Amino acid sequence: QVQLVESGGGLVQAGGSLRLSCAASGPLVDTYAMGWFRQDPGKGRSFVAAISRTGDNQDYADSVKGRFTISRDNAKNTVYLQMNTLNTEETAVYYCAARFSVRLSVVLPSPGEYKSWGQGTQVTVYW
Repeated sequence: QVQLVESGGGLVQAGGSLRLSCAASGPLVDTYAMGWFRQDPGKGRSFVAAISRTGDNQDYADSVKGRFTISRDNAKNTVYLQMNTLNTEETAVYYCAARFSVRLSVVLPSPGEYKSWGQGTQVTVYW
C-alpha cells in the first residue's frame, strides 16, 4: 500500500498562488492514479483534480479549470497541484489520494474510488 504525505499548504492572500506536493512511498508508485480533494469543516471531500498513471490525462473540477494544474513526476514519486488565483472560498484542507490502476490513462474524480489518503495540508486564503 502506498503512503502519501502532502506539503506546501499555508496562508496566501486572495489572488495569490500555492503549489502543493504529495510525496508517495511504497512499491510501484507509477501504477497509481492520483487525485487531489479538499474538505471544508463539516463537509465531505470534494474533487479538485486527478491525473492518470502516466500523467497524460488530467481532470479538473469546473471551479478550478484554467487556474489549477495537476502534474506528476514519477521519477520523484511526487504529484503536484499548482493553484493560481486563489479565492477565499478555497480555504480548506487539501488531500492527496492514490488508487492502483491497471489502465495507464484512467483518471478518477470520485473520492470513493481511492484507497490511500494522505493526512492533508491546510490552505487558508485571506483578503
